[in-house]
Amino acid sequence: MDQKIINLFDEYTHKPLKREEFLNRLVKMTGSTAAAMAVLPLLEVNYAKAQTVLPDDKRLKSEYVTYPAEGEGNMRLYVVRPAKKKKYAAVMVIHENRGLNPHIEDVTRRMALEGFLAFAPDALAPLGGTPTDADKAREMFQKLDTQKNLKNFTNAFDVIKSRKDCSGKLGVIGFCWGGGMANLMAVHVPDLKAACPFYGRQADVADAPKIKAALQLHYAGQDERINAGIPAYEEALKKSGVAYELYMYEGAQHAFHNDTAPTRYNKEAAELAWQRTITFLKQKLG
Repeated sequence: MDQKIINLFDEYTHKPLKREEFLNRLVKMTGSTAAAMAVLPLLEVNYAKAQTVLPDDKRLKSEYVTYPAEGEGNMRLYVVRPAKKKKYAAVMVIHENRGLNPHIEDVTRRMALEGFLAFAPDALAPLGGTPTDADKAREMFQKLDTQKNLKNFTNAFDVIKSRKDCSGKLGVIGFCWGGGMANLMAVHVPDLKAACPFYGRQADVADAPKIKAALQLHYAGQDERINAGIPAYEEALKKSGVAYELYMYEGAQHAFHNDTAPTRYNKEAAELAWQRTITFLKQKLG
């Protein structure tokens, strides 16, 4: 697919553009309404492909947990662990700017199958929870209070640490918007041991000295918007003595790990990045 079309979709999902403007520009790029409508399903996520691990998988125990949000309302966590009762290292899974959708719940179950107490907060819970409409979800993100949202996420670690099935060892993985949040967790959660941001916005370079966790950073070669921040971030990490690994997946698109996004999903890059992540987390949280 033409890279310009993929870039337009990235602009649509992250600016975000109004859907009408996005579709008008897509029609111009493809030459006709019919062509645009043929391309659209290849760009948008398909949650029918989200379940690689079924919600009722007998190998796992899952539940939803709520706790008070900053200001008002409640936060909501999807919590999954292996069925065997014991203490597990805990890994937060942070969603993209579509909220806690079926795909991220599936990724959370995948993480649990790797032997972790996996938990995924829904950033939109205080606003009523993640809607099924992805466009509406992206609009809701514009209404989040940055500082309250940050506190809601750091508080989630306190909730998890209080559980009998948590060993107290903490890690985080995040994708896109969640990748940026994973970088922020590394800054604001002092006892975090490992953070694995996928194509996420970098933390403020001035905050690099606050990072105590080891970082494993995953980036897509075709992701100019996010990659523009790499040089300054990497320099700040080096100056601050932060342990980090950085992987660039050449030819891969932003969101290459999302297997519900047909055009951007890159099976080879996704599987390699996941393998590296699990190895890293087991080393740091073992």
